[in-house]
Amino acid sequence: MAVTFLGVRHHSPACARLVADTIHSVRPAYVLVEGPAEMNHRMDELLLGHELPIAVYTSYRDPERRHGSWTPLCDYSPEWTALTAGRDVGSELRFIDLPAWHPALAEVRNRYADAEARYSEVTRRLCRTFAVDNVDALWDHLFEIEPADGLAERLATYFDLVRGDTSTGPDDTAREAYMAQWIRAAVADAGDRPVVVVTGGFHRPALIRLAEQGDRSWPDVPQPPADAAVGSYLVPYSFRRLDAFDGYQSGMPSPGYYQHLWESGPADAARRLTEAVTARLRARRQPVSTADLIAARTTADGIALMRGHLHPARVDVLDGLASALVSEAIEAPLPWATRGPLQVGNHPVIVEMIAALSGDRVGRLHHSTPLPPLVHAVLAVLGGPGEERLDLGKEADRERSHLLHRLRVLQIPGVVRTSGPRPAGGTELIERWALTESDDRLPALIEAGGYGVDPQEAAAAALAERITGADLDQLADVLFDTALCGIGELTGQVLDDLARAVGAAADLGSLGRTLTVVLAMWRHDDLFRTSGSTTLGTVVQAATHRALWLAEGVRGGPAPADLPRIHAVTAVRDALRHAGPSLGLDTDAALGVADRLAACQEAPPDLRGASLGLGWSLRGTAAADPARAMRGAFVPASAGDWLAGLFALAREEVLHTAGMLELLDELVGGMTDDDFLVALPALRQAFGFFPPRERHLIATRLIERRAGGASGWDLMRLDAAPELVAAGMALDERVEAALRREGLITS
Repeated sequence: MAVTFLGVRHHSPACARLVADTIHSVRPAYVLVEGPAEMNHRMDELLLGHELPIAVYTSYRDPERRHGSWTPLCDYSPEWTALTAGRDVGSELRFIDLPAWHPALAEVRNRYADAEARYSEVTRRLCRTFAVDNVDALWDHLFEIEPADGLAERLATYFDLVRGDTSTGPDDTAREAYMAQWIRAAVADAGDRPVVVVTGGFHRPALIRLAEQGDRSWPDVPQPPADAAVGSYLVPYSFRRLDAFDGYQSGMPSPGYYQHLWESGPADAARRLTEAVTARLRARRQPVSTADLIAARTTADGIALMRGHLHPARVDVLDGLASALVSEAIEAPLPWATRGPLQVGNHPVIVEMIAALSGDRVGRLHHSTPLPPLVHAVLAVLGGPGEERLDLGKEADRERSHLLHRLRVLQIPGVVRTSGPRPAGGTELIERWALTESDDRLPALIEAGGYGVDPQEAAAAALAERITGADLDQLADVLFDTALCGIGELTGQVLDDLARAVGAAADLGSLGRTLTVVLAMWRHDDLFRTSGSTTLGTVVQAATHRALWLAEGVRGGPAPADLPRIHAVTAVRDALRHAGPSLGLDTDAALGVADRLAACQEAPPDLRGASLGLGWSLRGTAAADPARAMRGAFVPASAGDWLAGLFALAREEVLHTAGMLELLDELVGGMTDDDFLVALPALRQAFGFFPPRERHLIATRLIERRAGGASGWDLMRLDAAPELVAAGMALDERVEAALRREGLITS
């Protein structure tokens, strides 16, 4: 009885063609394919007549672990041609690998991730031997561009070398033992008819050995634990997601190019590659002349001849195009000389070339394909594209907002909130959303279906997952999202974790952000419908106390203003203002901390300014001589950073207290040119705490004080950028100093 073991590289046109030809030639009783065994009873669904690429998406969730993985298939996937050719000749079709949720695949997000990449010493030696940059170029050189004669033998030799006598890890061992049991059972059942086995080439040597002896009964498909939620569905896939340059773990880069290679061979694929790059560059107004194309093709042909290729390979064409179209020095390595995602720093033309090779094909499922309940639940109520304005004071609009926020939390494309309630600021009852169509929406909904059967259940599961291992900032985000999603039962769990995290917080900035979120929810319970306001109040109390304790321990010399730290002091002020009496917060103790910090020369300037502003804003008109405090604390080298803290906490007090703007004008005007130029960026940041209307008011008053008659807008609307003005002033000063040094000016 003949068993044909075909070791393949996933998503290789050469391997796909070999698989199809072999199956049509031997007409086997069984075609066994590396793939998820739990899909065997759904083979008819897989072969409905979809437009590829598609993938089998499997989600797994239990109390300890969540896992999602894909088994992607395109026209030139050997696994796909094995299934379609096997169906054509009447073979029994079986997937023979462990289910995607199985612990042996727990670290695998794409089932067809190249196993040989984990054992790459041999491929590195082969790359050196054949003088190619990486395994992708090596593969093209050995298999895709070479004649098909003897391909099976060459593939077997290659994968035998790659596997060698390497000891596999326990996960690969478990998978290979399971696949071997399927092979033995199929051989026993087939009688005298042949069997074809199609797996990743790395597994082939072990499967040949394991298939010789052992149990010949059909293996059971492992069942998930009783407390696990598992689902497998077909999803539309895209060439972009399939591309190694986009971060895909397996297979070939540039799927658009390999689609052409599959359809029409290497010579035509090279021509189409050049055409695709040219069309894309011209569409983006990059000049590509006929002379450039002639130079690119001539160079590619020459490179191919030098490398011993009958036709230009992918890297030959790319090298030719780069040589003809990029005239500047290329600082980053060419992307096709390495493996993995496209790195930053590449020339724009190179980036467009890679995008052209990727292709824009998007798969489509047959209309009869079963979909998870979440998809139907969302599509029934989501509606078409457009802008939506929701009044959160109305029950119906609030329910609509909950739905859209649940989709946002599930990261469904085309659902974007443009404005609405934020943790900081007052109550905002109007929310605006932009809904747009997206090819990625259906795949995202199918994948989100692993979280639950309806948007509320799915969003709650996704948020619960975010809690695990979350830090203080992340917990604050989860808490606010649970409120926006209207998932009250989750709020209590987050608050318990948040209360524990607040008690141990060591970072003032993160603690301040958490206090901002919790205070907003405590103040606006009628908007967020958050349950357990007593617990929210307890967290506000603990966070306020902890923030003051942390702030008093901060020490440091002059440094740029730390905005998270300033915002933390702002959160403390708001808590004392809006929740002090109700929650019994000790305002006198907070004022004591503020006074000590404002006078502490060992504290950073921004924190000293914020502390002065905290005391001033809480005391109001009862504040003791803020002008004297400002004169004492104003140091030119750190003035902008100190003012940033002050303005953040006491902006209105500075603006509306008589004589304060004039004092600021005096202090800033008294700075030397050098001091002013050094302080200018920090001063700009400090005055950024005033909104535009108040900056206009300040400008008007300063002009009236100095010249009179002009508008504040004239001072704010410079013809040049402030940085350019500062640079010009510095240049003027250097020129004047040089002239004085040379005795050319004396006055």
